[in-house]
This record gives sequence, structure tokens and C-alpha cells, in this order.
Amino acid sequence: MVLKVFFPSCCSSAESGILIGRWISEQSSAVILAVVHFPFIPVQVKQYLSEIQRVTKVSVSVLGSWSNSKQAKEESLSEFLEDLGTIFSHELWIQISREGNSKFWSCSTLQKHSDHPKEEEIILVYYDQRKVMLSHLHPPLETAASPDQKADDASKLSAIFDTVAKSKTLFLTDRYDDGPIKLTHWQSDGVEASIIVELMKQASVPACMLLTFLLSLISGICRSRVLKVWPLSFLWSKLSTCEQLGHRLQHLQVISSNKKAQNQTQLMRKANIFVSLLIDVVLGMLLMSWLYRKNRIGHLADTLIPVADHVAEELQDLLQWLMGAPAGLKMNRALDQVLGRFFLYHIHLWISYIHLMSPFIEMILWYVGLSSCLGLTVALCILSDIIALLTFHIYCFYVYGARLYCLKIYGLSSLWRLFRGKKWNVLRQRVDSCSYDLDQLFIGTLLFTILLFLLPTTALYYLVFTLLRLLVVIVQGLIHLLVDLIDSLPLYSIILRLCRSYRLAAGVKFRVLEQQDGKPLRLLMQINPLSYGSVVQTYRLPTYSCYPKDSWTSLCKKLFLGELIYPWKHKGEKQD
Repeated sequence: MVLKVFFPSCCSSAESGILIGRWISEQSSAVILAVVHFPFIPVQVKQYLSEIQRVTKVSVSVLGSWSNSKQAKEESLSEFLEDLGTIFSHELWIQISREGNSKFWSCSTLQKHSDHPKEEEIILVYYDQRKVMLSHLHPPLETAASPDQKADDASKLSAIFDTVAKSKTLFLTDRYDDGPIKLTHWQSDGVEASIIVELMKQASVPACMLLTFLLSLISGICRSRVLKVWPLSFLWSKLSTCEQLGHRLQHLQVISSNKKAQNQTQLMRKANIFVSLLIDVVLGMLLMSWLYRKNRIGHLADTLIPVADHVAEELQDLLQWLMGAPAGLKMNRALDQVLGRFFLYHIHLWISYIHLMSPFIEMILWYVGLSSCLGLTVALCILSDIIALLTFHIYCFYVYGARLYCLKIYGLSSLWRLFRGKKWNVLRQRVDSCSYDLDQLFIGTLLFTILLFLLPTTALYYLVFTLLRLLVVIVQGLIHLLVDLIDSLPLYSIILRLCRSYRLAAGVKFRVLEQQDGKPLRLLMQINPLSYGSVVQTYRLPTYSCYPKDSWTSLCKKLFLGELIYPWKHKGEKQD
């Protein structure tokens, strides 16, 4: 049988004493947690260990003895350490000794109640106790290896990591305590603490209470009946700024909650949300300071009206081109003139609306810039809504063209079924056979001919305005991709992976330190950190999406049939 002894590297220079830790019988492994120094009273050690077991729920016991002699090991000390095995109740007594400054260690075992002791091969594994305690072992990702084998290896490692992590109470005792028991572990020189961190913890309690009260007040106002009136509810559900404010409000409620995180995943989620909010607000403040410097708001307002006029002039030139012979195509002149004048009138209305709003544009932009203090994502969402409002006439053109084109496509498909003696059964949602008389066939043929010859003119207008609409949707989509990136990116986890990679453990690797006949094999256990891709995949924050998640096939089908592509999610559609 191979016995694996996990020994903390911080105890390699500890004075002689007894080893306390946990015995894992399923793996034939002993996890050493600390060394108790001489002198001590065995009864007090047993009482201390029973108290540790009650608090940590870890079966901590005395596993063996540790000898660290600067000179040759004395015979009396060796006999005394062996006699300690009769006092404590552990079956397998482990003896580890280090002689002088030699790099070679000796490790042996004694079996108390066995007449024929088995010869055991011992592997001594060193581990960094601080890193193992602070790290979080993640489950293995799906690879080509056997999932059962990887799950078994992960369970063995998790038992070791959990043993060290749950023994946090044991590590609170340092050498400066006045208690009767002196220990050596990773915090034996003093408990790690920071005055700044402690002051921030004390100050965060009233701040979180005040923030919770304000958030509950804002949530009550948002849930009131005033905002459920039709125009306000419609705007709240369609404007991306309102969606982003609601999303950030939920984030503030999560981080200001007084509920303690139940596990590592919830703790990391809170930390990621807090860092995301902090960086978002800092970027928003930088944007606001840039906008209000050197009167950039005024320059932007002076530029906006000429740009809107230029866009309107380009649309007028485009419509004049469509009303002629675009690309040499022969269009239906009557329908072409009607559609062209209809859209030109809408452009005229839009130009009048822009010039009517021109005295207030600088004031509107001033307040929009002020909203950047709520975060860069809020400012980007406001920019997306402004683009939607400024291109509302393009959206109207697209809707008119799409509805007219869709009407003709469905009319032609229905009349095509009439020629084949079929019709669409609405109740059963299928195509059934049907007999038509001569008058119905004549009217159907006449309507089919009219629609077919008018289709190219309608399709050309629909194609042009669909391309313009898709251009606007792509610009808004890029803005929302940036917003989703800021909202969902686990910045705290990435910073943790960059600065303290051992905190996010994917597994371990072993390096051979010493291998010699007659001596135990000595290995060094090192933590393998998660890859950056796995960190993002594991801790990515959920976000809202303003756009429906259509596949490319569904999108092409909608474009071909003339169905509308809405810039917002449909009612009842759930988003991650």
C-alpha cells in the first residue's frame, strides 16, 4: 500500500513535536495541518482537538511525531516520540524526522495493533498551506479524457483542499497567544490583517444600510402604478436606457444585501458585480469630464444639426434616384411616383421637426452628458436611444416598405395556391385541396398579374430601406455589444487570475524533489490555475439583451418575407 503524507512546507523548519491533521482512509492519505511543540499536556491537546472538530466539522487528530534536530538525533528523543503513539489513539503512527541541515528526510510508520505490520511505501508531498487554503478548486472541464476518471481525481483533490480550507479556525492560533498549546502553521508568526481593510469593513455597514434603504425606495417607485400607465410602461420596456438602469439597480441590490454569501460562487459573483459597477462609474466620470472640458457639448450640438440636414439631403437624393430609372431598371411609374412623394413628404416633416428642436439640443446634450456619472454603460445606452430617435424616419420608411412588400408576397403566395386548386386551412394550419369556379379563377388571375408586375417597384424600395435599417441596427448592435461586455465581463476574477492565480485552481501538478533508495519519495504539489477563457466562462455575469436572438436562417427568412426586425425583444421572450 502506498501511503501519501501531505506535509505543509511552512513546517519544515518547525521545532520537534507532534503532527496534527486529518487521516483520509479512502485514499490512504494523511493531511498534516500543524505541528504542536513541546512541552504540552496530552489531555489539553485532546481537548483542543475536540474543540477544533466541533467548530470545523473536520476529524482532526494526532497522526504522528515530527523531529527536527540540529545535531544527530538522540536516542532518548526517539524513544519518547515513539512512546507518544501509545497515548494517542490513531492506529497508524507516522514518524517524520529531519537530521541537521541535511536535505534527506526519513519517514516511517508504526502500526499499534498489528502482529504482522505491512511494509508500506511512503510518498511525502509538500504543499503551500496558505495557497491551498485560499484557493478554490474548480470542477474539471469536459475534455477528451474519461469523465469518471477526472471526477474521481477531482474528488480526491477536493478532500485535501476542503480539509485545509475548513481548518481556518486552527490557523487563528499563533505563537503570541498565551495558551498552553504552541503550534506551527502558515499563520503561526501572526494572523494576516490590514487596518485599512478592517476600517473599510466597519464603514461599509452603515453605507450598505443607507444604500439598501435608497434602493428599496427606488424599487417601490418603479413598482408603483404610475409607471404602469401605458405610455410610461411602453417606454420603460423599449428604451435600452431604462433596461440598463433596471439591470444596474438589480446589481446594487445584490451587493448591498446583508445576506452572507453561502458559497464561493456567490461571493465571486458579488465581487465581480462590485468591480464591474466601480469601473463602469469611473469610466463614466472620465467621459463626463471629457465632455464638459473645452465646451465639447456646444461643439457637438452645433455639429448635430448640419449632420441631420446632410442625412436628410442624401435621403432626398436617393428617393429622386429611385423615382427615375435606378440602375436602368424599368419601374411602374405611377406606383414609383406615389411612393417617392410619400417618402419625400416624411423627410420634409423630419427636417421641420429637427429644426424645431434645434434650440433645445444643447440643453438636452448637457443633461445627457451629466447622466454619465451613472456609468459608461448608461451613457452608451442613451447614445443608442438617441440614434434610434434621430433615425426614426428611416425606421418608418422601413416599416412602410416592409408592410407593403409583405402584403404582396403573401398575396402572391395565396393566389399561387388558387391556380393549383388549393387553399390554406386556418383551423388545421395546413394546405388543403379546394375547387374554384371560373369567376374566382379569373379574378385571381387578374390580381396575381397586377401584384406580380408591381412587385419589382415595391421590392426595390423595400431593399433600399431595409439596407438603411440594417445599417442603423448594426451600429446599435455594436453599442449594445460593448454594454454587454462591460456588464458581463468578470473583471474581479480576471484581476484575481492575473495577480493571484492560485486562488482559482483548476488542478495540481507534482514536481519531484528527491528520489533515492531507502528514502521516501518527496514531491512538491503546485497549483495549476484556471485559464483565462475558463475564468470568463465560469464567472461570466448574466446580462439582458435588447435584441431577439434569431438565427441567421430565421433572419434571412424574415428579410425575404418582409417580416419586421424589431430593435427590442418580443413580449414573453426570455433572455439570459
